[in-house]
Amino acid sequence: MISPELPKKWSRALILAVRPSVDGGRFPIKRITGEAVAVSADIVADGHETVAAEVLFGPKGAPKSAEEAVRLKHVGNDVYEGCFTASGVGMMRYRVRAWVDMFATWQAIFKRRVDAGSDEAELRSELLEGAALLQKAARKAKGEDKRALQAFIGRFEAGEHGAALEPEVTRLASVYDPREGAAESEPLEILVERPLAQFSSWYEFFPRSFGPDGAHGTLDDAARHLDYVKEMGFDIVYLPPIHPIGRSFRKGKDNSPTAGPGEPGSPWAIGSEEGGHKAVHPELGGLEAFDRFMARAKELGLEVALDLAYQCSPDHPYVKEHPDWFRQRPDGSIRYAENPPKKYQDIYPIDFESADWKNLWQELRSVVAFWAERGVRTFRVDNPHTKALPFWGWCFASLRQDYPDLIFLSEAFTRPKQMYALAKLGFSQSYTYFTWRYSKWDFEEYLTELFHTEVAEFYRPSFWPNTPDILPPYLRSRASFQARLVMAATMSSSYGLYGPAFELMDNEPHELREENKNNEKYELKRWNLEDPNSLKPLITRVNAIRAENPALHGNRSLRFHRLENDQLLAYSKREGDNRILVVVNLDDQHTQAGFVELDLGALELSEHEPFVAHDLLTDERYTWEGRRNFVQLDPHHLPAHILRLSPRGDDDYAARGRAV
Repeated sequence: MISPELPKKWSRALILAVRPSVDGGRFPIKRITGEAVAVSADIVADGHETVAAEVLFGPKGAPKSAEEAVRLKHVGNDVYEGCFTASGVGMMRYRVRAWVDMFATWQAIFKRRVDAGSDEAELRSELLEGAALLQKAARKAKGEDKRALQAFIGRFEAGEHGAALEPEVTRLASVYDPREGAAESEPLEILVERPLAQFSSWYEFFPRSFGPDGAHGTLDDAARHLDYVKEMGFDIVYLPPIHPIGRSFRKGKDNSPTAGPGEPGSPWAIGSEEGGHKAVHPELGGLEAFDRFMARAKELGLEVALDLAYQCSPDHPYVKEHPDWFRQRPDGSIRYAENPPKKYQDIYPIDFESADWKNLWQELRSVVAFWAERGVRTFRVDNPHTKALPFWGWCFASLRQDYPDLIFLSEAFTRPKQMYALAKLGFSQSYTYFTWRYSKWDFEEYLTELFHTEVAEFYRPSFWPNTPDILPPYLRSRASFQARLVMAATMSSSYGLYGPAFELMDNEPHELREENKNNEKYELKRWNLEDPNSLKPLITRVNAIRAENPALHGNRSLRFHRLENDQLLAYSKREGDNRILVVVNLDDQHTQAGFVELDLGALELSEHEPFVAHDLLTDERYTWEGRRNFVQLDPHHLPAHILRLSPRGDDDYAARGRAV
């Protein structure tokens, strides 16, 4: 804000804007450890003086003396750019400092005077001014640099014109510029997270469905299933709620309002006399079995993600001990949760505006801390958009003080700005509308928004073709499952599958809801993991391709490539010399063909030199040349290509072909 008061101090440099920032710095941008932060700033000053600028950065809370600095380069139109690397895990801060570079301004004027043939007396006078400026720089310098500056001062005072234009004096004057009258931007924040927050593959399964001979499975049974998950190449195994399940209004098979004898109920109806959010369902084996499950996952190099569902069954201890934590109707009863047409008679929503909200919030925070103490660092959060938004901001900021490596996945299928708000408040990843995008235009528009606007600074998408709650109508054939797998795993650096429903292509739709019939949420399922038609081999190959190709580890390089056939979608990602081009047939019934027109500039490939297109799914290699290349995809064979593009000689070239 501009104040009408006379300023106590001021600067000739004016910093107009600093990028990247989210909502003017109200929320942090997101990076992972080792990721670049490219900074740009709009900076002006009065007159024709030379402006200098730098970005200062360091851990949040550290003294300014511990900050590092990177000089910004003037790239034209009063824009200055530079780059530094995010480090550590936790919060960082960065700010821009700008000032009038008096020596550079003097040097530019002196050069013009020399070029214009000014007389010797005038040049000697100018050199004395330059020497005075170097005196200020010399007071900051030490050692060899100080001696070098003093030598230049002597040469200036002796009237040596050439000394004023030597590159070394320019460098020394820049390094030791006193930065008098510098302006500084307000500090901006970065949430720096583990690489897994950006590049991850999730596999969800219900532990209770893996018991022997149709019995309720334990976490020890589920631990034996971890080898299967690891074989497919997943990073994170995600478990639906593992807590005791309420008995009151327990849901039966296929979401029946009444459970029959022995029916297990929905895991999301959390809490019974056996405990609540800090307990493990007795039939899953209790906390001891959970600890063994965690140990086995660690042996295999798998991260365990737990479901964080802040809701309670009517039998949850909170209901009895803290009835004021729930919104009561005039008759004293508590209204159950609803999302019409879905009704959740077995769940009470928590009232975040309770008169006792401070104790409630602290208790909910302690749930995460409880599991973090047992080694859990990743959480999938159920319906966070139905909870108080300020709670998430406080909760995450507070928790990350003690556990800076926590990762949170937001399961919020709601309005875009609300989904973005949750990301700004600290969610590491977010579910998306990928599941409901169908046409080429849908994907191009949506991914451009996610990856090439300000959204990319704070929102990390996780693409899921299916969940226990969602069976999209697209998943009707083997080809559609294959296509959606490839798209989810290559469009976004993070993706997930609900299995074994996905690899076994369980796609019998419910008559009333967009979900699987005979849903696993309400019953034990038996999965034939040895089914010869399973997509496990393809999933394993796709995950290996992701691991082996750095281009697929991020999102910002994604580019779409033109194809006149609207049933074919082509996009690429690049990281250095690693170039991945994906072509997908969106028609799961018919062969589609066309010419893909490559943006060779984005791919850094020559217009005139042949290059190799290596299909990483089939191991076939083909020669392409120029922008236009023919593709043809039969969905009954494979509906997608994942092609690594390399100049000839950079790939193990094994075959030639006119087309893929």
